[in-house]
Amino acid sequence: MARPPRLMIVEARYYEDIAEELCLGAIAELERSGARWERIAVSGAFELPGAVALALKAGARRAFEGYVALGCVIRGETSHYDLVCTECARGLQSLVLEHGLALGFGVLTCENREQAWSRASRTGGDKGGEAARAALAMLALKRSFARR
Repeated sequence: MARPPRLMIVEARYYEDIAEELCLGAIAELERSGARWERIAVSGAFELPGAVALALKAGARRAFEGYVALGCVIRGETSHYDLVCTECARGLQSLVLEHGLALGFGVLTCENREQAWSRASRTGGDKGGEAARAALAMLALKRSFARR
């Protein structure tokens, strides 16, 4: 039997209530799967790629087999929204491709809080749980390639 995977949940806490709901969804999914996890918080979505990169440089590759990136960006009155969304996604995707990471992307990009809450809610979109399932699926794929 395969050992239980260990994943890092990296969460952007800028919108505390939304971040917490995303995390609860991810944690529920990871616990259902039997995975072990650790939770790391950063200020906002822009910092998510940096946190994963810092973890990798500190040797987290030995401790964690996968990552779940969670957060929310809500459109405001300026172009800041576009920069944060684009750079967060680009930064995480670059790490995935460069390091072969199993990562679930659960960063909401929404027009307003109502839309964000609908997607984050465990009784609604449960995007935290969805991101955890994606990370677990990518990890299973990675493990299958390692066995070949």
